Amino acid sequence: MIPFSPPRIDDKIIAEVTSALKSGWITTGPRTKTFEKQITSYCGNLNTLCLNSATAGLEIMLRWFGVGEGDEVILPAYTYSATANVIIHCGAKPVFVDVNTHDFNISVTEIEKAINEKTKVIMPVDFAGYPCDYNEINALAVKHKNKFKPHSKNQEMLGRIMVLSDSAHSFGANYNGKKCGALTDVSVFSFHAVKNLTTSEGGAIALNFPAPFENEEIYKYLCVYTLHGQNKDALAKTQKGNWKYDIIEAGYKCNMTDLAAAIGLIELSRYDDDTLVKRKQIFEAYHQAFSKHSRFQLPEYSTANKEGCYHLYPLRIKNITEQQRDEIIKEIFDCDVSVNVHFIPVPAMSYYKNLGYDIKNYPVTYDNYSREISLPVYYDLTLEQVKTVIAAVLKSVDKVLC
Repeated sequence: MIPFSPPRIDDKIIAEVTSALKSGWITTGPRTKTFEKQITSYCGNLNTLCLNSATAGLEIMLRWFGVGEGDEVILPAYTYSATANVIIHCGAKPVFVDVNTHDFNISVTEIEKAINEKTKVIMPVDFAGYPCDYNEINALAVKHKNKFKPHSKNQEMLGRIMVLSDSAHSFGANYNGKKCGALTDVSVFSFHAVKNLTTSEGGAIALNFPAPFENEEIYKYLCVYTLHGQNKDALAKTQKGNWKYDIIEAGYKCNMTDLAAAIGLIELSRYDDDTLVKRKQIFEAYHQAFSKHSRFQLPEYSTANKEGCYHLYPLRIKNITEQQRDEIIKEIFDCDVSVNVHFIPVPAMSYYKNLGYDIKNYPVTYDNYSREISLPVYYDLTLEQVKTVIAAVLKSVDKVLC
């Protein structure tokens, strides 16, 4: 059975994790701090905080900005539930909008229609590792600043809608010569087990706020806020005579461990020259094979000003129903090939339907979802296995549709 997306665990990672274990420092410590600095250097943003998940990072930034009851956050209907759940946690209202027809990313036109005086945040999602249209989205936040009604210190300081990128998929992607993480106010990465760069579980907040914000000061505050509101972390408390600490607010517990960072450090060291090279080869093999058949709609992953990071290969099949798509998936699995669907749109989920959301209000989202199948993309997938995947897809589509 060809799996869908197993992590890359090799001797280099095992050796680094073993070294971390033997060091006696397994919680947040020197490896985590090194990993943060290397991410900042790689992405070109201003400061980075590593956490235990991207979900925690998104919620922490909403809370830092003062998002709460009566506020609205604009996000795409086509995303994973975490993007919406964090808004609910804060007591705010998720405002779903539709996505583009040519890719799976949020529609700038639909964002603008949804902006009003309650809007505090726009949360674009870089679906499949392909960057959203950040120049246009950033411009919208400025264009509509007269509608913005701040009710927290940080909102007053920014003076406009905050753009909080859900960059869970897009570590290493490029847009207009810059990497994700440096494209807007703040971006949040995921290092979950199925991501291009994994730390088993984990995430990072890439801070990139404009003046007069001091991103280093925001970083220091978030270090406290994500460790119970404790003004010294375990590493600082190991210094001679430095045991005493204070709790300065009721914070959260979201810190990354050095065991997780150990994996990330190895992954990052070979990311551009090895990981992305292999993933691009897989994409190109799929592209070459499926472009020969008119019934397939191939994903956009590279243009003159964008290059994705080859996270997901979301193949769409033209003129089929959701039920036919599901039958095709069953046939592919019967060929011993694992595939997936990204994602069941959030407004179609029971919790959100019970809140009054209706997938029928997002026709492009539903159309994309109903015809989408995500194919395996991972480092250890051989080109021979890629041929097996292609053959399984072609055979299964023919069986269901012919």
